[in-house]
Amino acid sequence: MGIYRGAGGSGDAINDSSSEALITLQARDAALAAQAAAEAAQVAAELAETNAETAETNAETAETNAETAETNAETAATNAAASASAASTSATNAAASASTATTQATNAASSASSASTSASNASTSASAASTSATNAASSATSASGSASTATTQATNASNSATAAATSATNAANSATAASTSETNAASSTTAAQTAETNAETAETNAASSASAASTSASAAATSATNASNSASAASTSASNAATSATNSANSATAAATSATNAAASETAAENASLSVNNVLDQFVNLQYLQDFGFIFDTAGTTNDYGSIV
Repeated sequence: MGIYRGAGGSGDAINDSSSEALITLQARDAALAAQAAAEAAQVAAELAETNAETAETNAETAETNAETAETNAETAATNAAASASAASTSATNAAASASTATTQATNAASSASSASTSASNASTSASAASTSATNAASSATSASGSASTATTQATNASNSATAAATSATNAANSATAASTSETNAASSTTAAQTAETNAETAETNAASSASAASTSASAAATSATNASNSASAASTSASNAATSATNSANSATAAATSATNAAASETAAENASLSVNNVLDQFVNLQYLQDFGFIFDTAGTTNDYGSIV
């Protein structure tokens, strides 16, 4: 119906007010929806940022693990080199011990040969002493048989006695030489036994050195295997670190995209809010609303102006 609206003339106040109220409600709903979208976008951006930080932390941890694995591999390689050097030294010592054992065995053989020669010389000296004693006995018999012919045989007896005395002296000297040779033979035998013992000891030492060299070589092989395993683990850690870095970059990109979307949603929410404010300003500027304390909506329910606004 036509009612007075002030200086502007008359019109349908019910339809006008209902239309303006519907526009206001739609603008409010749009503003709330935009605000909810902006909040959701902000939450998503914060979540993406958290994920990016977590991925970065994981990448740093993986890098640290890779560096640790590399250090372990270098240490294992150093230990392997040291073990190999020790094995080489043990092998050299074993060779030297074997050479010493061979020399001592040769010396023992020489001592045994010398002892055999001394024993042979002693036997020869004893035989010479026996011959001299036999000669002395023969000379004494000849001297006794020639006693009746003292004049003729006195000189011969004297000469024979002198020869017998000389032979006896020679026999005594030969016996002494034989005793000395026997003593030397005993000493040579003892030296040969000592040399044989030294050779056996050297052989035992050589066997121990060879065993130590084998153990060192086994340890070196084990260290080399550990170094290889450490290098493989380091390679795997480096690969994981690269993957984590890629994931971090992707997360950072997603976070940047979410932040951009959040900013766009916030801008849309601000624009929607401005639209609502513009609608409200239009209500305030409607001159006819200043002339009535009450208006009617499309359902015919009475509402006051302040509630609608």
